Amino acid sequence: MSAEEYPDNSRTSEAGAGWVCQKPGTFRDLLPERVPDFSWRRPRVLWRSRNDVVAHLFGDPSNAIRRRCVAALRERGTPAAFTVHRAEPEFSFALLGDTGEGDRSQYAVVPPLLNAAAGTDFMIIASDVIYPAGDADQYPGKFFRPYKDYPAPIYAIPGNHDWYDGLRGFLHVFCDLDTDCSPPPWRGPLSFLPRLLWRSPGEVDAAALEEARRRYRGAPGQRSVQPGPYWAIDTPSLRVIGVDTGITGTIDRGQGRWLREVSAGPKPKLLVTGKPLYVDDEHRPGKIEGGGTVDEIVRDPAHNYVAAIGGDIHNYQRYPIETGDGRTIQYVVSGGGGAFMHATHTIPRTRVVEEDRFRCYPLRGDSLSRYSKLYGRWLRLPKLFELTPEEATAAVRRRLGIRPARGYDGPGPSLRARFVAALLGVPRGGRHRPRFLRAPVHKLPQRFRSELADWDDPPFFKSFLRVDVTESQLRIRCHAATGCGDQETNPPCEDEVVIPLR
Repeated sequence: MSAEEYPDNSRTSEAGAGWVCQKPGTFRDLLPERVPDFSWRRPRVLWRSRNDVVAHLFGDPSNAIRRRCVAALRERGTPAAFTVHRAEPEFSFALLGDTGEGDRSQYAVVPPLLNAAAGTDFMIIASDVIYPAGDADQYPGKFFRPYKDYPAPIYAIPGNHDWYDGLRGFLHVFCDLDTDCSPPPWRGPLSFLPRLLWRSPGEVDAAALEEARRRYRGAPGQRSVQPGPYWAIDTPSLRVIGVDTGITGTIDRGQGRWLREVSAGPKPKLLVTGKPLYVDDEHRPGKIEGGGTVDEIVRDPAHNYVAAIGGDIHNYQRYPIETGDGRTIQYVVSGGGGAFMHATHTIPRTRVVEEDRFRCYPLRGDSLSRYSKLYGRWLRLPKLFELTPEEATAAVRRRLGIRPARGYDGPGPSLRARFVAALLGVPRGGRHRPRFLRAPVHKLPQRFRSELADWDDPPFFKSFLRVDVTESQLRIRCHAATGCGDQETNPPCEDEVVIPLR
């Protein structure tokens, strides 16, 4: 069954998109007594995330720190292949990216995830397990507690936020390695400046983390230790390979060499990465230290990759890219697992694939409508800014020259709707307007735009994937998490693709 054939999703109706909730979501019953007061508007939160700025200004130390961590893992006896072997040729797993804010939007994903992922063999978190800075003391409330009822193991690849503590918390929780691989290795006459600004890892309270694990995810079937920050899960029918892209997206020589080795051979492969290779109608191939790119490895026909899934960007996108040799690789963005939403209405009419082959969630019209309501509230100008989903969809249709998935029979957009769409960043056709004419919903750095993209009421427009593998095919389904109680038991399927493995 294709996504369009499901009775209710955002492509068929406003109710399917979650604009009309018949009953409140049960996720509210899962919330702790005191919901963490997490906000990207707080200077303290932004200051704790400052390593992103330091890495971009003075050089990303992730590769050097990772080398030390990998050396410590191998000294402990971890095999160099960093591979988990599974004997089952047929299996299923859930995948969601950018989860760990610990607030309502993260918990809103949990009930539909548990229902749609029932029977899966494991789960993968693709990027940013913990916000804002990967601290070890945040894992009880932002990892162990939210997923306490998921009965199978959880693997993860770190995102840039997990790296802001030098990956110390991540390595302790997922790799059972307690070591500080810092300090950052800056050299030169001005090296004192990044060393002064760099946020050092906090201490790890191993007893508190073990107590949280025992209390929330202590069942034998839930426990697992992954080989390292990058890894492979090898099965008879498919090899799932996860790569660690650090803060800025470049992977080190050692990991690049390992990636080439585990990618060899004709077995079908699926890549999971902290930074997507195609996103927002742009190709971001992923540099490898010393030369080459991640996407060169993915596109090599000898490696037989069928899909590449990345987190980091907080929505869902899919690009079926034809490689020119008769193959099609599905490039997917899956970063809607709980954190604030990145707009989709700022994505231009696609050029890397034909627009009618491109998929995104939320739909551009729903994204514009949601942002217009936020801006109307923040600026206290609701009558000017707020657009209904129908008005927003009409404005997107006019500016991009596309036929929206959820069509309406009403008139074209009003002058007000066209003005709001232009101001909030909807491109005209395939072109972006000059930045000074657009509000900062997409093009400003994440640390600024994030504060303009978070809310605590449905529809949340979060998403996750269910991946089913047989000996002959790989099936990827994107499910929506709207926060509406009537959509938790059978969460809407927003997109589906079936990939032959033979």
